[in-house]
Amino acid sequence: MTITPRDITRRQLLARVGLTALVAGPFLSACATGGGGSQEAAPSAAAPSAGGASASANNPFNVKADAPLEVVIFKGGYSDEYATQSHEPLYKKAFPGATIKHQGIQTIGQTLTPRFAGGDVPDVVNNSGTDNLDGGALINAGQLLDLTPLFEAPSVDDPTKKVKDVIVPGTIESGLGGDPAKPYTLNYVYTAYGLWYDAKLFEKEGWTPPKTFDEFKTFAEAAKAKNIVPFGYAGKNASYYAYWMILISAAKIGGNKILLDIDNLADNAWNNDAVKQAAAAWAEIGKYMDPAYEGLIHTEVQTQQNQGKVAFYPSGSWLEAEQAKDTPEGFEYAMVPTPSVTAADQMPYEAIRAAAAEGFIVPSKAKNAAGGLEYLRQMLSKQGARDFTEKTKSLTVVIGATEGLTLSPGLTSVAAAQTAAGTNVVTFSSFEGWYKELETELRKQTNALMFGRISAEEFATKMQEAADKTKADESIIKQTRNV
Repeated sequence: MTITPRDITRRQLLARVGLTALVAGPFLSACATGGGGSQEAAPSAAAPSAGGASASANNPFNVKADAPLEVVIFKGGYSDEYATQSHEPLYKKAFPGATIKHQGIQTIGQTLTPRFAGGDVPDVVNNSGTDNLDGGALINAGQLLDLTPLFEAPSVDDPTKKVKDVIVPGTIESGLGGDPAKPYTLNYVYTAYGLWYDAKLFEKEGWTPPKTFDEFKTFAEAAKAKNIVPFGYAGKNASYYAYWMILISAAKIGGNKILLDIDNLADNAWNNDAVKQAAAAWAEIGKYMDPAYEGLIHTEVQTQQNQGKVAFYPSGSWLEAEQAKDTPEGFEYAMVPTPSVTAADQMPYEAIRAAAAEGFIVPSKAKNAAGGLEYLRQMLSKQGARDFTEKTKSLTVVIGATEGLTLSPGLTSVAAAQTAAGTNVVTFSSFEGWYKELETELRKQTNALMFGRISAEEFATKMQEAADKTKADESIIKQTRNV
């Protein structure tokens, strides 16, 4: 199956609250993180400039040909083979005399925070995973490079086009931060979020994915009768998978402004009826979960789904690739949107959250910052993007990079979901990266809600208290977003 994006205009882009999107063949793409700051942030170091005295279309950042490059990749659902087998070889092809030091790890924050403090930083970092770096704090401390020169540089495939012209609209906006807002993060992976299931199991049982929460509860009883958990997630390390679903439902009920208000720390944003209704709906589904799931990690619950023990699992479109080695014969991944909560929801059932995600950064104190920018430019080539998709079964933000590729069943279902969604796209949430303590509290309260210890009303109250605390803390740089 071939996916060929087509552009939307900037005017159309900004006309829809939160929809930094691209209608692409059957695809529609949107942002994952973004926003500028409302208080002054520390300036970043000046980026290597494109177009210097010795710059060329093949070397726009004046990279020293034999300068070493250090790359740190989050070794999670995508592993790190895409870097070692594709992106790093592309860089080596451009600079044969360079040596590349590669590190694939899961503890990005734990490993790199002391290095940032000491000034001994890598040149490129894939800042992802549960233990990621605090991006907002790094921006405020001037530790990240402004990536504007990257987006203004000539693209690898067509030097007459700038990099910003070969990536989907909204990609740059998704990595904005600071005041004034600048792009500090390249979000590379195009991701869709929803409920994942085994299409073969549903076909065998004669089940149809529910489109409303009433249907969801009816389905839950049917699944329970078959000794299958209707819905499950891992409370130990991935409760954010569940809060994504709650926030998606809140936006479908009340519109994307609900999520913008939460990001902007607006008064009583968490006490909005849409948030409470969404929390209550998901808490009803949570009653069907085994309490033991609160102590499991994501791969354990995902394995149970592969074993036919869990019907629906909340995740993004990386799931199929993450489980590739453990997916048994006859299991076929598919994704559907979250069910509608009320008949009066502002967004239809078909609405999904689609986003640019999986952030890459270049530290401002990197020894080879120019090489870091060039590495990202090579990633944004069609070859780099195509190789990534083939290795990870996930899409990138590079326009036209999937031409000629045959997509997996899971990505094919994502294509169908996005075709059905059209312009009905749930926006991203920026607070996750802006306010780490607030996000940590949300993980805690999500588990308390989903495992029956607090009500939806209490969930909203506790989260509002946490948001108010963040807002009142003058030591925390506040950021805002308008789209």
